[in-house]
Amino acid sequence: MTVDAPREAAFRCVSTVDAHEAYANLTMPGILSALHLAGRDAAFATELAYGTLRMHGLYDAVIAVAARREPTQLDSPVRWALWLGAHQALSMRVPPHAAVSSTVDLARRHGGPRVAPLVNAVMRRIVEREPEQWLQEVAPGGSHVDLAIRHSHPRWVVEALAHALAAQGRADELEALLAADNRPAPVTLVARPGLAERTQLPAQPTRLSPWGAVLAGGDPGAVPQVASGHAAVQDEGSQVVAGALVAHREVRPGERWLDMCAGPGGKAALLGALAAQHGATLQANEIHEHRAQLVRSAVRAIPEGVVTVTTTDSRDLPPDAFDRILLDAPCTGLGALRRRPEARWRREPGDIAALTELQAQLLAAAALAVKPGGLVAYVTCSPVLAETRDIIAGEHGLDLLDVRPTVAELTQTQRREWGEGPHVQLWPHVHGTDAMFLTVLQRPHG
Repeated sequence: MTVDAPREAAFRCVSTVDAHEAYANLTMPGILSALHLAGRDAAFATELAYGTLRMHGLYDAVIAVAARREPTQLDSPVRWALWLGAHQALSMRVPPHAAVSSTVDLARRHGGPRVAPLVNAVMRRIVEREPEQWLQEVAPGGSHVDLAIRHSHPRWVVEALAHALAAQGRADELEALLAADNRPAPVTLVARPGLAERTQLPAQPTRLSPWGAVLAGGDPGAVPQVASGHAAVQDEGSQVVAGALVAHREVRPGERWLDMCAGPGGKAALLGALAAQHGATLQANEIHEHRAQLVRSAVRAIPEGVVTVTTTDSRDLPPDAFDRILLDAPCTGLGALRRRPEARWRREPGDIAALTELQAQLLAAAALAVKPGGLVAYVTCSPVLAETRDIIAGEHGLDLLDVRPTVAELTQTQRREWGEGPHVQLWPHVHGTDAMFLTVLQRPHG
């Protein structure tokens, strides 16, 4: 049997991620290399695998109707092959005959010849209908249940995002947010201040970040400034929230800054570049050594002596030690679902309780470690209220500042664009960034 290498690559990626809780972005490059795929074939395989991993919640609903049984009752290779077939037929506009035959071939190769008739029958039923007809069949309404199926999100995630939107007066934007989660994020670069100018990058300037540029295509690692560490891949929202800590007020020479949870290092490198320009120093702390290594790599181009990478527990910091602290807290990551295709299926509602306990502990530690009059930026890549507003509303002894004027000036936008404040919440469907949350607090004097 002739192997269809791009589809085989997609199958290997999907099966590895689903069966072994691997990460698609770490798994796929090795598979592409092993199968000698590049160019259009690699792009097809990647789109097929990543799209399938995002959308298999919808495809399970379709398969349940077409197979007349619950997908969980199918052997795993059969289910994976049908996910891939459904994605080709319903989301990639692959011709029906090609979607059917290639899916049968995959199922036969990985599940044995006995499964071929079933897969053939199910795929033929799937391609009989247009995508919109299937949506009307499996998710005809606008309830959270239907939206969860239609946009392939766990229901509890849909409900958490709905509550976060409603708190900002954006309740009618839920479907737009869910749809944005399913569009792959653009590759955004940051030109680290003092090391590179974004006009030097082969990319278009971003709307919000003064350092950002969107790469039209190609391998970002092939950009010379990225290879040297003078620039890097970094979401535009991540650039804005890190930069806001510095822009909130004038920097005095000799200031000490801290990035409490610095891995993998993107925000630390931006802060380090800004610190070098302002005569400040940065301690980039990351408790996990393997992530601390990523931080060291990220800051390698920052002038020597500006950034120190440490691996202590950020809950045990010296008191009154820092003028500015970035607390980019560990979180559910529900604001970055467009970036990680498998992430939405990895989290459970019970994860929030453990994370919010840690977030509160870290904020309390920051409140002690910052100097009187010093600033703390609390950041998450999650809009979930329990991880954002509820944490800030807790007991920490810090004063809440209005960060909207700072963000408006940094991004050259109008203050009214940033809601009622005093915090700022970015959204994929509104700002084109990850759903980053930012608030700035100040320790009282005296």
